[in-house]
Amino acid sequence: MAGKSGREIIAEQPFSWKHLLLRWESMLILLLVVVNIMNIAISDKYWSVTGLFRATNSFLNIAFMVLPMCFVLVLGDIDISVGSILAFSATMLGVTYNAGAPMIVAVLVALLTGTVCGCINGAIATQFTELNPMIITFGTQVVYRGLCEIILGDQSTGGLNNVMWFSNLYWGKLGGVVPYMFIVFVLCAIVFGIVQHKTTFGRRMYAIGANREAARYSGINVQGTRFVVYVITGLFAGVAAIFTAASMGSINNAVGKGTEMDAIGICVLGGILTDGGKGNFIGAMISVFLLGLLEYGLGLVNVSSNVMLVIKGALLVISVMIPNLKINVKKKKIA
Repeated sequence: MAGKSGREIIAEQPFSWKHLLLRWESMLILLLVVVNIMNIAISDKYWSVTGLFRATNSFLNIAFMVLPMCFVLVLGDIDISVGSILAFSATMLGVTYNAGAPMIVAVLVALLTGTVCGCINGAIATQFTELNPMIITFGTQVVYRGLCEIILGDQSTGGLNNVMWFSNLYWGKLGGVVPYMFIVFVLCAIVFGIVQHKTTFGRRMYAIGANREAARYSGINVQGTRFVVYVITGLFAGVAAIFTAASMGSINNAVGKGTEMDAIGICVLGGILTDGGKGNFIGAMISVFLLGLLEYGLGLVNVSSNVMLVIKGALLVISVMIPNLKINVKKKKIA
């Protein structure tokens, strides 16, 4: 656009290979390539189409909770109750089925349970805005897990794999190769990515995360948006519960423990930081496969779970440190 002086104002940034290669998503892709090369080197069972798709089955049930967790973190909120919502939803599924209801009804009950739990989280967070979301969801985490223990005690509810179509949600494969769960996840990820980056709702989330008060004064329904995101988070914890129940065939009160930290950690590794208003959805999706395939590959050579925890923890610490290092470097240059 040219002004009266004849000079042009260029709104778009010129393309830069350096900027592209130094993006966090590019770094994650490089790490993903390194992980695959390492896995190929340490195990001859890894590099095959069926092997790779089998690997995705080991971590995609958690990945369903990563999708809405991206929204929660972009808002500047946090939800540490999703693992307990998963457990409660799966428990209600198992109890409903074993009470004599058709499996389709049990599945709907699981989705309804997750949605109601999300509504409860959202209602408390939006009505009591002075409370920290971490404290709220820590409280509801304890409540939902406690309900599982009250219902099941030290027993489990099983027999879920007696229904073939339900078991096939996790174990079934299209053409004998591509898991149905992988197809469902990809479709959901496309929808979530479009919503986050290409819709008004997504722009509102970023605005709220960047500055909640400024977003409110600009006419955005801040609390309404937050409530919807919490409801979606609960719903997809219910979806994760369905796939988890299909994989295990039985449910006990310990199911889903620690999965909330995995979901949050994947988002943070993907570049979606907890202070809100920042991050790219594609980064979180890359980190789903980065951490999932890393854990699967190390599992093939019987690396202990403690070593895996150390590696994942180190990756998360580095992913949090790097943005701060960049900011400090820029400040020194300005000074």
